[in-house]
Amino acid sequence: MWPPVYSSLMRRDLPYVLSGLVLGVFLLGNAALAPDAAPVRAVDVALVLVMAASLAACRRYPVVALVAVTAAMLALHVRVHSGASAGFPVLGAVYVAAWRGRRSAAALASIVFLGGFLAHDIAVAPDGRPGQLIVERTALLLGWFVAANVAGLVARQRRAYLAQVEQRAIEAERTREEVALRRAGEERLRIARDLHDSLTHSISVIKVQAGVAVHLARKHGEEPSSALLAIQEASSAAMRELRATLEVLRSPSDVDLVGLARVGELAERTRAAGLPVQVAVTGKPRDVPAEVDQAGYRVVQEALTNVARHAGRATAQIHVEYAPAQLIVSVTDDGQASPTRPVTPGVGLRGMRERVVGLGGTLQAAARDSGGFGVRATFPLDGPV
Repeated sequence: MWPPVYSSLMRRDLPYVLSGLVLGVFLLGNAALAPDAAPVRAVDVALVLVMAASLAACRRYPVVALVAVTAAMLALHVRVHSGASAGFPVLGAVYVAAWRGRRSAAALASIVFLGGFLAHDIAVAPDGRPGQLIVERTALLLGWFVAANVAGLVARQRRAYLAQVEQRAIEAERTREEVALRRAGEERLRIARDLHDSLTHSISVIKVQAGVAVHLARKHGEEPSSALLAIQEASSAAMRELRATLEVLRSPSDVDLVGLARVGELAERTRAAGLPVQVAVTGKPRDVPAEVDQAGYRVVQEALTNVARHAGRATAQIHVEYAPAQLIVSVTDDGQASPTRPVTPGVGLRGMRERVVGLGGTLQAAARDSGGFGVRATFPLDGPV
């Protein structure tokens, strides 16, 4: 089996090889059938084979092939008197040479072939003067050679124009991407500044106040309440995550902030806030796309936030299932939700659904028949993600 490079070269040269073979068969058949042609001998067959081989290589070596085809066809015309048909291979070689940018060689070969062709016809004329047939045939060949040179130049200019258009399109696309990246970077920096100026300050105040309250309670010999400790821990975790988020927003490359590997930490913080949480993982944990990993964590985080806000005194269950072709993340609770009281989707549920659907997954969020609420996100692991 040929290597890919050689296979590509052979496919490109195949039309030239076939053209040489077809023209060779045509020339030999025309010489054998024409009444005024001389008998075809082994030398003439060799000249036709030289022509066919030269045409096969004219794409890669246009000047060498043009010289060989011109010399072979002039010799064949002198020996066999094949007529205007001897000019067909030369026309093809002239066109390819002009197309490949060898304009001088193409024009010179045209002049040499036409001059040799006309000189031979005059030499073999009965009275030594060109007759009407010779003049008409030479004029016809002259028109064909002019057309071949012009067609080659036009094809080269068209090729150059298409290459220029393609290059401009590539440059325009690259420019659009650079502009989009620059605007995205500016927007990220703006968001980072806004978050730093507003949210960071508010969380810092909460963290400091909670720390002061814990310190004063212990100073007076009292044990701080679990709610106060949960506020202190949650504010510290929020500050860490917010700082990491700001680093990502200020960085040109994305860094994974969270993932399903940190669901245990999330559950611990939720328990510290007073909400009992159980975590179960089925299937063999494995690497999943970063977007899916982060989205799964965010689903669990948002679902636990909703349980803490709306479920009342409830227990939550987190279930992460690694299936062969999908990842399933679910959070259920035994709180106050009921199928008879439909839940109006808020910003959190809408954002959760957009995040999951954007990765080709599905999200189910509804009250359960047995009571409580359930959120189930399914992410395909062999799809667009």
